[in-house]
Order: sequence, then structure tokens, then C-alpha cells
Amino acid sequence: MSRWTGSWLSGPRAALEPGADSGDGTGQRWKGERLGLPESGPGSIAPTGRRALAILVDFLLSAGVAGLFTYPELPRNWSLLAWFAITTIAVAFFGFTPGHALFRLRVARVDGVALVGLPRAALRTALIFLVIPAVVWDADGRCLHDKASRTVVVRM
Repeated sequence: MSRWTGSWLSGPRAALEPGADSGDGTGQRWKGERLGLPESGPGSIAPTGRRALAILVDFLLSAGVAGLFTYPELPRNWSLLAWFAITTIAVAFFGFTPGHALFRLRVARVDGVALVGLPRAALRTALIFLVIPAVVWDADGRCLHDKASRTVVVRM
């Protein structure tokens, strides 16, 4: 019990996984090192800002697509359905959404298999919809939805 409360009360560095470190020289030197990813360039962990902009593009695109089908009415919640479908299908079969492509990002499986696949993509998208898993990340820059689906967002 004290370890759980200690990790929350001691700040984010205390919650790092064993052996992980981002600065004191005892563990990880860059995001993605534990996953075998390069420090920079293609295949390295995607920056948070680019990921946020990519999802914003996907939201706007989904609203536009839903708007085409509901015109002259506003799309309301149909844009969420469009976003879920576009994101799930694009990630499952191509590894990136239109927003990811625009910012040169892709979703990759941690185990190295080429395709993310429909079950993982659907789980990942459903967890993003809940918001909280998408805004909590670890020392490698992987959000909870990435950890649950065993994926990582990297640069192309």
C-alpha cells in the first residue's frame, strides 16, 4: 500500500518502471530505448505534440465526413462513429490514420509484426475514446491505450 501511495505522492519519476530512468544515468537514456527503438529519426518514438495534432486532424476529417452524410443538419454524434471507423480501419490495415500520415507518424506493434490488425486497432481506438488512457503515458512515451494494445506510435 505504501508503495502505491508513494509513487503518486512522490511525483512522476517514482512511478517509472524498474530500471527506467530519464536522466540520472541508472537506466533509460531516451524514450523507446527499452523497446529497442532508435533515439531519433525513422522508427523513434513520436513526439506528443505531433500526436496531438494528428488526432485533431482526424477529428476534423471525421466531422467533415459525417457532415457530408447528414447535410443540411449538423453531424452531432455521427462524427464519433466516423472517427471510430476511420481510425480503426486505417490503423488495422495501414498502420496510420490520415492525421498520422500528415505528420509522418505510424502505429507499430511492439512485437514487430507488420500489421496492427483489427482487434488491436479496435481496442486502441475504444480506449482513445475514453480520453484518460490517451493522456497518461510512461517513460517511453507510450500512452495507456498503446500499452493495452501492445503498440507504439513512431516516426516514419
